[in-house]
Amino acid sequence: MQVAQRLDDVLEAGGELAALAAIRPGVRRREFVAAAGLATALPHTLLAHGRHVGAATPGRLAARIARLRRLDNHLGGADTHHLYAAEVDATARLVRDGAYDESTGRQLLAVLAEQAQLAGWAAFDAGNHRDADRLYRLSLAAARDAEDASLAANGMAFLAYQQLALGGQAADTAAAACDTAGTAATIGVRALLHLRTAWAYAVAGDAAAVDRHLDIGTTCLAEHDDRPDPDWVYWVDRTEDEIMTGRCWSVLHRPVRAIPVLERALAGFDDTHARDKALYLSWLADAYIDANEIEQACATAAAAIRLSGGIGSIRPGQRLDAVVARVEPHADLPCVIELRALAAEVSRRNAARLRSGGCFAMVCDDVDRDGGFVAMPVYVGSAGLVLGV
Repeated sequence: MQVAQRLDDVLEAGGELAALAAIRPGVRRREFVAAAGLATALPHTLLAHGRHVGAATPGRLAARIARLRRLDNHLGGADTHHLYAAEVDATARLVRDGAYDESTGRQLLAVLAEQAQLAGWAAFDAGNHRDADRLYRLSLAAARDAEDASLAANGMAFLAYQQLALGGQAADTAAAACDTAGTAATIGVRALLHLRTAWAYAVAGDAAAVDRHLDIGTTCLAEHDDRPDPDWVYWVDRTEDEIMTGRCWSVLHRPVRAIPVLERALAGFDDTHARDKALYLSWLADAYIDANEIEQACATAAAAIRLSGGIGSIRPGQRLDAVVARVEPHADLPCVIELRALAAEVSRRNAARLRSGGCFAMVCDDVDRDGGFVAMPVYVGSAGLVLGV
């Protein structure tokens, strides 16, 4: 019910979604999106009465994508990808078929870049890496044509994040994103790019570079800038800074640094942000394992597993599968036995949803021997975690 109310607020549905949840308690998240009628009134309808695109149109589209962006707080990419992709296709048609002046054209391209980044992120979150790569590269081209260095830098940062997820090295790409934005970018943009670069260096094992970029990101957030940040960094704040700091030190196996900052950041983190909280709890659980606090690690992982059931994202299950595997040397402990039982139960429930036909099965992509993408079935981890949608 809490998620329904949050989505109702985001979509300005006037209580419709909250009422739907009250009447049908078992309704799934993506049904809320359908109920709100978000597939209607897409930007292509702006061409219904002629090819002219007015100067106010990019602002209207930017306001719309800002509203839709908030869905990502509460929904996984499998829930939102098709919605966001439809926005991209519709705006691309405006760019291709509309008639407008040069300034309006640049603004349309900037909106297209934002939309493509959001749709690419949703595809990435759902495990569709081929589509994510296509959309990120579209966003990068549109941002460059719009002469928006910050948007172009964000596109590069997204590509770096995906490279890491596919097992590659991305520190150079992430650092180049910082250089592309430069010091002229707003403080939120610079903070985001440096925090993501710190993460890339953490995965690469470079603690000194991590420290350097975390310090820059934190310093940026403490600065004052009269210029407004773009909406696509609205979520970059002190809590995000702490989360990224804790994640970096967790992956570097520095639990003394990771645990306090993650505990502090997660203490007030809303459960309606279920995907993100489950992911962040997984790094806290890893840090507890490194500190040999197995009971605490199991309790934290269990909380993450409960949050992740039914989320339209492959990422929490992948992370939690790795956490469950790490406690296997302690398989005789009651907490580990209970954790594995919980993982198996959540897996059974999610598999039942997939078989029921009430929701679509997520497909995740992998990379073949030649570096190309190949389709893979729904992710099932070695600990039995089936990714829910």
